[in-house]
Amino acid sequence: MGEMEERVATLEDKAAVIATINGLFIATDEKDWAKVRWWFSPEVLFDMTSMSGGDPANLTPEQIVGAWEDALTPIAAVHHQTGNFRVTVRGDEADAFCYGTAFHHVPNPSGNSTRRFVGSYEFHLVRTGAGWRIDRLKYNLKFIDGSLHQD
Repeated sequence: MGEMEERVATLEDKAAVIATINGLFIATDEKDWAKVRWWFSPEVLFDMTSMSGGDPANLTPEQIVGAWEDALTPIAAVHHQTGNFRVTVRGDEADAFCYGTAFHHVPNPSGNSTRRFVGSYEFHLVRTGAGWRIDRLKYNLKFIDGSLHQD
């Protein structure tokens, strides 16, 4: 493969990695739990300790989706927005970083109906026959603002 072809292949891989991450967040916002599972490898090093404490854990997609489904189903609207992607591809592996903001909206009488989560994500992905899959997800919480409590 020539230098130009290698550059194009790298750009295509980076775009596919970003599309995988975006696919995960869109499926989560749509509460399409089967699609959420699709984006994960069979085992994921899952680290939400910046928000919930504890230790990172190796989880299956079913375990992750089960927890997210329990937590997010009661929420009227969920919206993730990501950006400032940095992606490094090394063969069949990739590391990605992005900023992420999530909004959880539960209407209540006070109008204080939305909680905002602001932070960044670190991902590791592997190339499979079905495309890129996430096998490591780390969330780095900067702050939470707003409320989901009934007032």
